[in-house]
Amino acid sequence: MSISAETLKKLAQYDTPTICNVIELFHVRPRNVGYMDHRIRCQFPELPPMVGFALTCSFRSDAPPIGGDAYGGMEQQVEQLASDSQPTVMVFQDLDDPAVSATFGEVMCSTYQAYGSVGLITSGAGRDLEQVQALKYPIFTGGTICSHAYCHLLHMGLPVRVGGLTVLSGQLLHGDANGVSEIPLDLADEVADVCEEFIAAEAIILDYVRGTEEKTAAGFLEVRRAFQKQAQAITQRVRRDQQG
Repeated sequence: MSISAETLKKLAQYDTPTICNVIELFHVRPRNVGYMDHRIRCQFPELPPMVGFALTCSFRSDAPPIGGDAYGGMEQQVEQLASDSQPTVMVFQDLDDPAVSATFGEVMCSTYQAYGSVGLITSGAGRDLEQVQALKYPIFTGGTICSHAYCHLLHMGLPVRVGGLTVLSGQLLHGDANGVSEIPLDLADEVADVCEEFIAAEAIILDYVRGTEEKTAAGFLEVRRAFQKQAQAITQRVRRDQQG
């Protein structure tokens, strides 16, 4: 399913928690699924939100690869990146438990970025963080390790499990300082459009509690009800299960 550049740009204007909040309004999945857990952490929280399509791969480094060289699998990744005009997020599942070495470093991230990747996620570790930070290339990792050990890439394009989330190649991912969420492709346009409306609803509460007027419990109850009314109106319009 093709997502327009305009929609991707619009999604990148909002933080990941807002994206998660808006997806909930559609009632297409339980609220406790669809995002990565605390094991996956943003290394450069100062960067703007990352939005792109997953390219999955598995990784190991606890023993030498059987045949070929350590980075041979990158050629296939680069070919895939070069043939795809849409922004790509590299997603790695480190099959070693615990991780033995860094999944990536400066060379890998520079290469991926040069061929259109907009970020990288790994259940394992990373290194060369200062150099990668200078690239302004978003990375999300399970930790940091200084060596690449016997690193080698395994399958590409198959489902991977990262931070409790099963990721398929081609899925739309959104990530920032708060973590990473998957956006259902068939909702991408609507999610992008609804975010501003939802933020306006939240502002009803925020403007009150941040304002200079005297705060009362009754005043908070009033603005909370006003927020709920607007949020429910959005939900009634967009929810997919047609209930309530």
